[in-house]
Formats: sequence, structure tokens, C-alpha cells
Amino acid sequence: MSLDLPTRSTPPFRSVVLVLVGLAAGAGGAALVLHRHGAAPPAEGPAAQAAAKKQMFQCPMHPQILQDHPGSCPICGMELVPIEETGAPAPGQGRILFYRSPMDPRQTSPTPRKDEMGMDYVPVYEGDLQGGASDVKGLAPVTIDTARQQLIGLRTAKAVLGPVGGDLRTLARLAPDETRIRKVNVKVEGFVEHLYADFVGQPVAKGQPLFSLYSPDFVSAQREYLLAVKTQKALAGGSLQQSGGELLEAARRRLLLWDMPPQALAHLEQTGEVQKDVTLRSPISGVITAKTVVEGARLAPGDTPLEITDLGHLWALADVYEAELSRVKVGQAADLTLQAFPGRTFHARVAFVDPVLDPKTRTAKVRLVVPNPKADLKPDMFGDAVVHAGTRRGLTVPLDAVLDSGTRKVVFLALGEGKFAPRVVETGASEGDRVEIRSGLSEGDEVVSGAAFLVDSESRLRSALAQMGSGKDAPASGPKQ
Repeated sequence: MSLDLPTRSTPPFRSVVLVLVGLAAGAGGAALVLHRHGAAPPAEGPAAQAAAKKQMFQCPMHPQILQDHPGSCPICGMELVPIEETGAPAPGQGRILFYRSPMDPRQTSPTPRKDEMGMDYVPVYEGDLQGGASDVKGLAPVTIDTARQQLIGLRTAKAVLGPVGGDLRTLARLAPDETRIRKVNVKVEGFVEHLYADFVGQPVAKGQPLFSLYSPDFVSAQREYLLAVKTQKALAGGSLQQSGGELLEAARRRLLLWDMPPQALAHLEQTGEVQKDVTLRSPISGVITAKTVVEGARLAPGDTPLEITDLGHLWALADVYEAELSRVKVGQAADLTLQAFPGRTFHARVAFVDPVLDPKTRTAKVRLVVPNPKADLKPDMFGDAVVHAGTRRGLTVPLDAVLDSGTRKVVFLALGEGKFAPRVVETGASEGDRVEIRSGLSEGDEVVSGAAFLVDSESRLRSALAQMGSGKDAPASGPKQ
């Protein structure tokens, strides 16, 4: 049997060949395009499973806070940052022991779950429970890598020897010197005939007339004095001469006690003329600061119509807190600046420290004596007082490095390689942004001075976790469903 083969390609045969060639070319082009765009064919195995894992997010300050979606740390409120999966254990290091609530470390679970607020429990690793021993109850050493330190703004500073104490700054209020206030009183009943010091604020000099007082009793006393003078002269040389002298002396003392000047008394004895009124004069130089009398007013014994204050020296009453009160001593120099006199400094001296503390403000009044020869300073002016309390050498650290819980004061000592340990210290005087350390540190020790409260929070958390996991791999305690 013979077959008739065509001598040339028939159209159907040619079509089949073209189709096969086109398919091959298309497959090669597709492979070329995939190669240029970096695409790879689907793969299987551990690599594919690692790529299929979700992106995890972690708190930069609390590495035990992990979740598979962006958010904020429930402890410090910082934004969670994405981390790369490397197949290594989580930053807590070691295997997972149990899971705990992010808001209450006491609530734990052996398996993953959510708390009452819908937040995922966070894993607790072996490294979280092996943070190292600490002598400070409730705190544990922490480790923070360099990247996280920069992210939270952690800074360190060294404890250095320097001046401690120095100037003490406080507010002060000017007040009259109470030892330089005099009240003018009357000792006999009478009527004001003429008032020389007739307004508050009027300056007066010592011995200057203040007012004249007419008193019938004063007139009678002058007459009795003149009668005693005559009697004493009449009894001169006799047996009653001594009695006459005693009577004269009694009348003289009576007038002097009624503030009759000795010059006026001598004039009365020489002339024998009774004065209608007595003139009261200023006992000191100063300013009229109180006035309760007018011309024609009636005054009774014991009344104080005028008050005179010497403003040549003033008091500056400064409030000093009880913590700084031991630094203030009588006799220390001080400077006073006032808003009313910018650029001027008034020198003062500590004259008195109040022995009683104000229970409301917990301060004591410190009295500074300020000379005021030109009467520039006025009572009730406010200013800034600087008491030069003296300095001594002591160990100081930045003020923000000390965390005060009320019962103890703690700093975090930098041990190197990102490790920080709590240390209880005793503080002393503070000046500006530095505070004295009396015990707990040595010169050159490096402490956390920035973001110390974040380190304290992490330390407390690790201490709580260590207490829960001591001797147990996975606590069985947990909230009831």
C-alpha cells in the first residue's frame, strides 16, 4: 500500500507549525518579563512559611509588648515600631513561659488570650524573669540597647564634686522696722488747740511740735508747782524746809510725767506765768503713719492720736522653706532687688529667723534689715532676696536623675553595655538644676538623667514579672472567665 505524500506544505500543516512556534515564543517572553520584574515562581518550604508570617510591631521601651498590628504601648503610650522576623527568640530572650495582661502583670495565662478590654496578652520570656538581682525592693536591673536609648531620649550624666549650697533665693516683702515705731499718747485729759502734724505721710524731725493740748488739770498742776516753789522758799532755814522740798519735787515730777518739757518747766519757775496748754513734740524722726485726731478733738489719758515710724531702716520679710532653713544664719549678708528699681541692688543682713513655722505654707519668716537712708524703699514693696548662705564641696548629680517616691530616693546607675541598675541615695541641698548626693554614689558614677521615669517604669515591671515567675515556668493564675 502506498501513501501519497504532498510535495509541498499544504495550508493546514503550515498552520499547525506556526501555532507551535508562537506558543514557544510566548512562553519565553513571559519568562523574560518575569525575570526583569524580579518575580519568582511560587516556592514551597520553610522560606515560604517565613515570608507568609505577619509583620510584628514592638514597643521601643518595653520590648515584651508585641502585636501584629500598629498601635500604642499600653504601658508608656509610645507608638509601636515594626520589627523584622529573624527566627530568633523575641527580645525578652528565651522561650515563652506564659502570657500576661499588658495592663495588669498579675493576670497571667499559659496560652495566648485577650483581656477584658480586648487587648492581646503579651508573652513573657525566660529573659524577663532573669533580669538580675537588685538590692532595691520593687525594682530590677534593666537592659536597653542603644537604638532604644536614642528613641526615648535617654541621657546619662556623671556624679561630680562641686560647690554645694551657695546662694538661697526667695521672695521678700518690705515692712516697717517694728523697733522704730512710736505712738504718741496723752497722759492727761484735754482738748487739741492746734495740730501741727496734720496728715499721714508728713515727715517730722525729733523734737518737732506735733500738737498743743489745753487741759484744766495741767493748768492746776502748774499752779500747784508755783505754790510749792513759794512754800519751799518760805520754809527755807526752818525745821519744815525738808517737807517743802519734798512737796516741790512731787509737783515737778507730776508735770514732767505729763510730758511738759524741762525747758518749759524752768521758764514757768522763772516767770511764774501759767501756760494755757502744753505742746507735745515728736520723740523720734520719721513719718506720720497713723493719725486719729483733728483740731478741737477731746483726748483722754491713754489715747494715741499719732503714730510715727522711722523709715531709715526697713525689714525685708523673706519666706524660706523648712528644707532650706538650716542654711540660714543670723548675720549672713543678703542682696535685695526690686521691680521699682531695675538694675539696683540693696544690701541687707539677716537679723532674725522666726522660730515658728507656718503650718500652711511650711515656711518660716526670715527678717532682713535693709538700710534706707534716702527713703527710696517703701513698705509693702515686693522683691527678690538672695541670701549668701555660703558653699561647701559635695557630690552632685542632675536634679532630674533622682526619682522621689516619698519614702525613698532612687537613681539608675549606668553599668555599661546598655545595663542600668537602681540605687537608693540620700540627697542634700539643691541648687538650680543639680542636687547634692550625701550617700549612695561615688565620684564618677554615671546615672540616668533623661527619661529616668521610663527606665523606672521598665524596672518596676521586670521586678513584678520576676516575682511572679520565681520558681515557676508558667504561672497558672489568671482572671476568671
